[in-house]
Amino acid sequence: MTRAAGRVGAALAQPDELDAWLRLVHRTGVGRGTLRRLLAALGSPAAVASADDAALRVLVGERQAEALRQPPDDHAERVAATGAWLAGHPQRRVLTLADADYPPALLQTADPPLLLYLQGRSELLAAAGIAIVGSRKPTPQGLDNAHRLATELSRAGWTIVSGLATGIDGAAHLGGLQAIGSTIAVVGTGLDQVYPRAHRALAQRIAEEGLMLSEFALGMPPLQAHFPQRNRIIAGLTRGTLVVEAALRSGSLITARQAAEAGREVFAIPGSIHSAQARGCHALLREGAKLVETVDDILEELGTQPRQATLDLTIAHAAVLPSVAPTDDDEVLRALGHDPATLDALMARCGWSASALNVRLMELELDGLVARLPGGLFQRRQGA
Repeated sequence: MTRAAGRVGAALAQPDELDAWLRLVHRTGVGRGTLRRLLAALGSPAAVASADDAALRVLVGERQAEALRQPPDDHAERVAATGAWLAGHPQRRVLTLADADYPPALLQTADPPLLLYLQGRSELLAAAGIAIVGSRKPTPQGLDNAHRLATELSRAGWTIVSGLATGIDGAAHLGGLQAIGSTIAVVGTGLDQVYPRAHRALAQRIAEEGLMLSEFALGMPPLQAHFPQRNRIIAGLTRGTLVVEAALRSGSLITARQAAEAGREVFAIPGSIHSAQARGCHALLREGAKLVETVDDILEELGTQPRQATLDLTIAHAAVLPSVAPTDDDEVLRALGHDPATLDALMARCGWSASALNVRLMELELDGLVARLPGGLFQRRQGA
């Protein structure tokens, strides 16, 4: 896949440039493949918009040429909303297929997005990434595996990529945020939306310490058809995809197969033969995925060391991020108090096992009530 001619500025600062890209991309009746062919042939969205009818009919046919002549629904409103969104935060960008910063790994896939909305550390797009995906209803062991492996990979400098869903995705993002690799959340909505709502605090933390990414226009709700499209980006951004837990009919298997089709590695964690959540992983293993028991199984397969990221996790982050409503009803929060504490200290106070306490602490992290700090410490967030 080659880039369209020309280079687009980092935030599409020119109103006419933004207008041209949004007019081209967010329309009905013309697919992404057709739009990429037009850009390759004509060079830019502005050139597509000014092309005469005869040229368009030769390139895409009568029906799609007519569709290209019609502006997308609510186009003026979308341009204004996108401009206001970009102006609202210095780490927001609209990245296009023509931009020199477009991620090379994604460019090499069969269906790279024409346009990406970003908020956060856009330099993570150039980092070596590993996708970690799995069930929205995982077992406690699955949650622990996802968080532990994501943390270890992030410590080794790998950026963790996932889809912000409940369950395995959330645990993977949290693990990525613990170390230098950080995390990228690829979502199936506009970046002004958060889905699921329970991950509002997590999404804000990722926007500050990692990167939020979407190809969908601002205001776009979570439609079912969007998630397979999102999955191809998760697979395409990364060197490999790890499936932690998945049923046989799972979106995670779609992501894994899209990774294989893009020539990327596929990894899977085996489970009990009696567990429905292990059957998807077992199916991938039968198809040739690499079995994973420890992080070394992944690192040995990928071989080279990634570019080192620079993420400074400090206690200050925990103090400024928003939290959900305070509560004193939770046993673990009561045991934690308001000073940082180790897992061993909490085990002594609660009388819980390490595995049960780790799962509950992860749930409290996802709710925005607890922060996991460097040095194996946990701290109750301000207001919790």
